[in-house]
Amino acid sequence: MAVHYARRLSNRKRARRYGFRARMKTRNGRKMINAKRRVGRQRLSAS
Repeated sequence: MAVHYARRLSNRKRARRYGFRARMKTRNGRKMINAKRRVGRQRLSAS
């Protein structure tokens, strides 16, 4: 039986949708990044 990967997004689409620049565009995205900074996350976003 073949292995199926559901919803395999290309890295470019992933970065455009969930990346740092995409998050910084919206107010809620900036809130999210700052929340992750407060917790002390190493990676703040997908890209």
